[in-house]
Amino acid sequence: MRYLMIVKATAISERGEFPPDAEKMFADMAAFNNELIAAGVMLDAAGLKPSSEGKRVRFNGRGKTMVIDGPFAETKELIGGFWIIQCKDMDEALGWAKRVPFEDGEIELRPFHEPEDFEGLVTEDVIAQEQGWREDQAARAPKATA
Repeated sequence: MRYLMIVKATAISERGEFPPDAEKMFADMAAFNNELIAAGVMLDAAGLKPSSEGKRVRFNGRGKTMVIDGPFAETKELIGGFWIIQCKDMDEALGWAKRVPFEDGEIELRPFHEPEDFEGLVTEDVIAQEQGWREDQAARAPKATA
């Protein structure tokens, strides 16, 4: 099952700054990411720029959209980065989330809907197509080089 490990934004990340110990933080994160890759768990990961560089698209009926420029309020509700990981269950995913090398901060862990979750709602062909897309994504995921 795939999980999204969401890194919650901070006041520092929303200012577009890196913490004073950024060099150590990046080294620790690289080591952690390499562990995820070596374990065959990481499918993707990235840090995000501050919301001041983002946009939101609000929908109010089909074809009726409004674009809202960042920055967005409520830093505690914003995302600063993410990992997409593949684990056998929530306990395994939680084990990885607890190992994120943060001094401060918060990680939110959310399971993805998988194609089989939609059985009875969509055709078997649609489920098979979704499963094929997932397999293609997993095949393109980073691989450990060591």
